[in-house]
Amino acid sequence: MNKLPADPLALILGILALVIGIAGCCCYGITAIFPLAMSIIGLVVANKSLREFGENPDAFEPQSRSNVNTAKIINIIAIVINSLVFLVAIAAFAFYGTLISSAILDGIENGHFEDDDYYQSDDYYNSDSESDTINTWEEDDYIIESEMDSINIDSIENKLLKTFKEG
Repeated sequence: MNKLPADPLALILGILALVIGIAGCCCYGITAIFPLAMSIIGLVVANKSLREFGENPDAFEPQSRSNVNTAKIINIIAIVINSLVFLVAIAAFAFYGTLISSAILDGIENGHFEDDDYYQSDDYYNSDSESDTINTWEEDDYIIESEMDSINIDSIENKLLKTFKEG
């Protein structure tokens, strides 16, 4: 007597699908698609093996049939649990996505944006604090620009032309 082809495989797939599916609840159901696929594969393999047993019951052990029947039940339970977890995850994403998109659209329509007012206040730009790195950089840029602007380019050109003409 032989074992059915799905005897260990369908049982292992069903148990793994249940364990991963229940653990997937901690991840907001994102991982529920993988154990759902595993349990569907386990159910298909178990049904195929049970069909083979029905065609030739004398060729297989009765214990193997019992194991595959148990695997079929476990896979059905795993399909139900994982599909419920997956549907709840989709509903949660749709709900939160709707809230976020409506908040963004409301902000765009009403002109409410992030804290832009903080950066445009006069206190921010007119700060006398020496630890304010942004003001320090702005002052440094201004000084560099004013130094570059204070150079008399015409006088430098004239001096260079004189040295080349004399030389």
